[in-house]
Amino acid sequence: MKLTLSSFADGAAIPGKYAFCVPAEEGHVAMSSNINPHLAWSGLPEGTKSLALICHDPDVPSVGDDVNQEGKTVPHDLPRVDFYHWVLVDMPATLTEIAEGAASNAVTARGKALGATPHGLAGYNDYTGWFAGDADMEGDYGNYDGPCPPWNDERLHHYVFTLYALDVETLGLSGRFGGGDAVKALEGHVLDKASWTGTYTLNPNVT
Repeated sequence: MKLTLSSFADGAAIPGKYAFCVPAEEGHVAMSSNINPHLAWSGLPEGTKSLALICHDPDVPSVGDDVNQEGKTVPHDLPRVDFYHWVLVDMPATLTEIAEGAASNAVTARGKALGATPHGLAGYNDYTGWFAGDADMEGDYGNYDGPCPPWNDERLHHYVFTLYALDVETLGLSGRFGGGDAVKALEGHVLDKASWTGTYTLNPNVT
């Protein structure tokens, strides 16, 4: 089973157009194009009845006290947690790719719809929680939203796109579900999986 993102090399830096934010001289960051990258896959195992796609960043600070604070940095050795950027389940086993920009082509204030899409069932990503309480941005963020790590983080962030081949046509998820819900539902149903990783930082001192 093979997953390929033609938008950037495996292990390489993610171009800014696929990110939620890009560096800026004033205010540290600016909103970006937030376009989902192109994904294609092949070699699904026999018996595959559906697919699931999850993109997560395992390098998110577990404590947010110093995040994006002037005169401070987020230490490299601070414990980290997962942040989900894309949660898509119940994808047809006949699907072979998702086109660039098909799941996101801009930063959408207050988020994008959850539920049925042309590619499967979209759960919410973790910008839903990040923007909670922000009058201009809060809402349910479905489908893909790209990188926007803390601009003062000492750690390079990694974005892992993982495609799962499953032995069931549906994981039985509906309504509001997130990355953690999808990961739990996958248990016992994975025939094979493939991953592709990109890196991203907004900190000019990190490479």
